[in-house]
Amino acid sequence: MNIRGGDSADQDTDRGTAVEFVYRLTAADFEEALRARARRTPAGRAQVLMGPLMAVVAVAVLSTLQQGTLPVWILTLVVCVAAVSWGTVRGLRTMAQRMSSVMEAYGQCRMVADDRGTVTTGERASSTIDWTVFREFLETPGHFVLLGGDRATSVTVVPKRGAREHADVDRLRALLDRHLKRR
Repeated sequence: MNIRGGDSADQDTDRGTAVEFVYRLTAADFEEALRARARRTPAGRAQVLMGPLMAVVAVAVLSTLQQGTLPVWILTLVVCVAAVSWGTVRGLRTMAQRMSSVMEAYGQCRMVADDRGTVTTGERASSTIDWTVFREFLETPGHFVLLGGDRATSVTVVPKRGAREHADVDRLRALLDRHLKRR
């Protein structure tokens, strides 16, 4: 990844296949992306299900080691799973807020994607990312979510509202389909 300041107009992008989106990322954008990742990827599902699963295991182990009535253990299980599930959802929301605060420095973003990758220019920073950095993408009703490779947990969010016209959404979808695996 190359990060530098300046205008992306002088950067080498293929204008014939390039598509441009202009947007300002919000915490809600990241929250939708993280929830979609949690639903559609094995790593996301494991992240969300690990807490409740561990609560079930802990209550099951304790119930075999301690004496107590069945209704007490059932109530304990329900309360533990509910609390851990709430914590997991709250954790996703907190992560989305933190990601949003990091991206505040970018301000309004202009993302240009072509066959080589993406060039994103913000008010104070810019980045150039080659398609090989990403492994796959998923699409929500309002966003494209680009997911990093096997060792990276990066999430790049491109809101569809940033398209100048509806055809740009279709062009970006086609570009992503050419270069990344759809999840």
